[in-house]
Amino acid sequence: MTLLTDTETILEDLIAFPTVSTDSNLDMMAAMATRLEGLGARVDLFHDDSGTKANLFASIGPDVPGGVVLSGHSDVVPVTDQDWTSDPFALTRRGDLLYGRGTCDMKGFIAAALAMAKPLSRTRLRRPVHLCFTHDEEVGCLGARNLVPELKARGYAPRIAIVGEPTLMHIVEGHKGCCEYTARFTGLEGHGSAPDRGVNAVLYAVRYVNRLMELAEALKARAPRDSRFDPPWTSVNVGRLSGGVAHNVIPGKAEIDWEMRPVQAGDADFVKEAIAHYVEHELLPAMRAVTPQADITTEVIGEVVGLEPMDDNAARDLVAQLTGANAAEVVPFGTEAGLFQEMGMSVVVCGPGSITQAHKPDEYIARDQLSQCLDMLQGVTRSLAA
Repeated sequence: MTLLTDTETILEDLIAFPTVSTDSNLDMMAAMATRLEGLGARVDLFHDDSGTKANLFASIGPDVPGGVVLSGHSDVVPVTDQDWTSDPFALTRRGDLLYGRGTCDMKGFIAAALAMAKPLSRTRLRRPVHLCFTHDEEVGCLGARNLVPELKARGYAPRIAIVGEPTLMHIVEGHKGCCEYTARFTGLEGHGSAPDRGVNAVLYAVRYVNRLMELAEALKARAPRDSRFDPPWTSVNVGRLSGGVAHNVIPGKAEIDWEMRPVQAGDADFVKEAIAHYVEHELLPAMRAVTPQADITTEVIGEVVGLEPMDDNAARDLVAQLTGANAAEVVPFGTEAGLFQEMGMSVVVCGPGSITQAHKPDEYIARDQLSQCLDMLQGVTRSLAA
């Protein structure tokens, strides 16, 4: 069996686990742990507080500092209300394309890494290779945020991390951060014929959104002159505003889901401080003039750091040597890479498949992308061989 055939077989098994972020990933993690332990890998499972999710961290090779982390997330986005032409949780082959939820984002990379575990286990390595598979990346990198402190506490010190998000095997050396929030508004319900006697939570939510959009415009002027991102500034997006029950009822509740993607840490502080000041000095006084119980609260869904481009990046240099790439890119979407960078690793994002396929119905990955990924991983093995 060739490495590519083995990868495809493993991918078929992984797609069959419906690891949507709202659901448990334990069955998939247990299957991968069993496979890796059978090859002699040192495997740890780190469960979350609920006991329904886990991160997997496995090591092959000598128990010494350094080495390479191959990182991927186990969770996938939902298929609800998407029009698929095949079962999203059964791998479907059409020519050289492999269809299924998570094929490119990012079980294709995980399958390639698992396929490489066998030849890695038979290779005398100078430094270890670590396979790191996390939960809940799609909803704020929750798994990686929990895992990093555990790895630090256990003294793990890898030198390089390759995060296999879909980049068409291009090297990505930088990406924006991703900060997600839910703002909740509590007003005072009443009859629509007497709006001044209630506190319309939806109207105050709209004012909040207007302020966010003003800040979004201000962020454009704060863009670093040498920014390589598209767009070059920190962006703000409102993804959902909900509230109200009927035409003639003053809504007492409203919610806003919003995000920003900072290009620099100071921008996140700028937005959070400005919106907090607006809430404290403008919105809440007006709401509480009618009812003291009025309130606005903000839940932090996730604050994930970006991946900062570095002049000295051993991961970029290694992957460039292995793939023949002569340039590295930056992208606007977020990954877990910045968390590994904070641990002191050199990090790049490089993986099979296209981000334009991620999250869509009939998500797919091409076999040639898996083949290119395996070529890179075989190069990683050679670079660590004794």
